[in-house]
Amino acid sequence: MPLNRLMDDEQLMMEVLKQIYDGVYMVDLDRKILFWNSGAERITGYTAEEVTGRRCSDNILIHVNEKGINLCTNGCPLHKTLEDGLNREMEVFLHHREGFRVPVMIRVSPIKDQEGNIIGAVEVFSDNSRLYITRRKLRQAEKEADLDPLTEIFNRRYTEKALSLKLEEMEQLELKPLGLLFIDIDHFKRVNDTYSHETGDRVLKMVAETLRNILRREDILCRWGGEEFLVAIPSTSREELEEVGERIRVVVSSCSLHVPSGSLSVTLSIGGVLAKKGETLMTVVNRADRMMYLSKKRGRNLFTLEE
Repeated sequence: MPLNRLMDDEQLMMEVLKQIYDGVYMVDLDRKILFWNSGAERITGYTAEEVTGRRCSDNILIHVNEKGINLCTNGCPLHKTLEDGLNREMEVFLHHREGFRVPVMIRVSPIKDQEGNIIGAVEVFSDNSRLYITRRKLRQAEKEADLDPLTEIFNRRYTEKALSLKLEEMEQLELKPLGLLFIDIDHFKRVNDTYSHETGDRVLKMVAETLRNILRREDILCRWGGEEFLVAIPSTSREELEEVGERIRVVVSSCSLHVPSGSLSVTLSIGGVLAKKGETLMTVVNRADRMMYLSKKRGRNLFTLEE
């Protein structure tokens, strides 16, 4: 029995479906829309009069996945269900009449006649905006949990985990050593006491952003605490670590902030070490910390690389 005939015989069912809060629409084997309920009108902005008789891919819903792939031309769940008769469920974005995208959960089922032949399909879709926003907020919260809120570089919590993994990789894959730089801003307390803590925060941001711009994508930059920073250089050599440490020292010393009395510059004391097989993260950090204090002892604005 054709789908049109079945629908004519089931007017009561159609009236019920029209009132369902979720979007419901039915298509025939050519994916021509034969039914469009009030929920579909509410979620998409398209009225039943505008879409009935048209194909769902005729510049109407244009489902895309989270990667932006157009499912109407590449992986349409309705088309697949019309072919194999299987139920499907997906999270996609549909095209609203006003042009914006709406995240929806869609569920597709085949419609069969009395002999079991597929004669169409029904798609039920619900507005997924709240869930999508909640997930996005959770992802943002997870990201923020790994970042220092002031400088927006990695925090100590994240770095401890990341560097522990890097040390394991170094040992298991027999990579070149992990290089570690321990960095401290010289006379930072004096900056806070002389200019204000707000200026001190500006100095921290200046140093962090400068370090971010100097380093490679694969390097790890972290605010370790207070005015202390860590820089990890994966799979490096003594010569490369020395070059990076000295470049950081020189470039940061050339930076300055505008303050009421003129300009403010800071210098860094830096210690550098190469990780050894079998070391824990804290033993490497402690060695780099000792080298940094040696730079302090020698007069500051220095980079000391462990012999």
